[in-house]
Amino acid sequence: MKEAFETEPVRAYLLELQRRIVHELERLDGQRFAVSPWERPQGGQLRGSGATCILEDGGLFERAGVGFSHVAGDRLPPSASAAHPGVAGCGFEALGVSLVLHPRNPYVPTVHMNVRFFSAHRQSDAADAPANWWFGGGMDLTPYYGFEEDARHFHVCCRDALAPFGPEYYPRFKRWCDEYFFLKHRGEARGIGGIFFDDFNELGAERSFALLRSVGEHFLPAYVPIVERRRSIGYGEREREFQALRRGRYVEFNLVHDRGTLFGLQSGGRAEAILMSLPPRVRWRFEWSPAPGTQEARLLTDFLPPRDWISAA
Repeated sequence: MKEAFETEPVRAYLLELQRRIVHELERLDGQRFAVSPWERPQGGQLRGSGATCILEDGGLFERAGVGFSHVAGDRLPPSASAAHPGVAGCGFEALGVSLVLHPRNPYVPTVHMNVRFFSAHRQSDAADAPANWWFGGGMDLTPYYGFEEDARHFHVCCRDALAPFGPEYYPRFKRWCDEYFFLKHRGEARGIGGIFFDDFNELGAERSFALLRSVGEHFLPAYVPIVERRRSIGYGEREREFQALRRGRYVEFNLVHDRGTLFGLQSGGRAEAILMSLPPRVRWRFEWSPAPGTQEARLLTDFLPPRDWISAA
């Protein structure tokens, strides 16, 4: 028999997580988020509801987006069924909280976090059919100027989020993150990684959901201390220019590789909410590279290649 899974506890947890994260980010920034609720009526290709919380031109964040969505549809888009050919063409239900924070100060890193639940079904699914539900998510850090202290702190929090479920999960999900947040066309990582997991149901319903919650609960402890250490560092146009160039890599990844972005767009989701992850100020320059020996060059040579941050001296 496949294990049944009730979505209401997931929905309740995700809404509360969104509320608490927004509250803490408002404390850090000093300004309030604008809340944009949305709804897709029954009968369409995609139906459901959600709320996008956006803060722009704040004291700390140039753009911060924290979104909740709960949607269902009659047919999985290609981005969701690629890893699960057995459920291609199925109906689906998806819930999640996703956030991307783009601080103005280049010494404060951009961060992404996502926690989600997904289920696929056919009308004819028998009670003893394999479980077609899974959890996914993670968090990753994208600094513009690297600090080993920050990288180690972030990864220690990621490890601690997974430790109650077994020592194998942090190295496994870290490696998955390093491999996933990689720009194949550039041959470089998007940032210094963190943890990433998808298609996860191996611990059963109760423990798999507990793992998801632990990841969500460790986000603020992983990120807030870094913000508080770096937000007062002075910067000028040179640092802002480098930040804008590196943000270009962020845009490239989200539009070319990111499964969540592709899923949202392919399923007919709300474009404004899906693309809230994009930074407001970004640049591309032809064949640009930082001068050797600079802080900017050190990001590429010392921070972006995957490494064991927890053991870093």
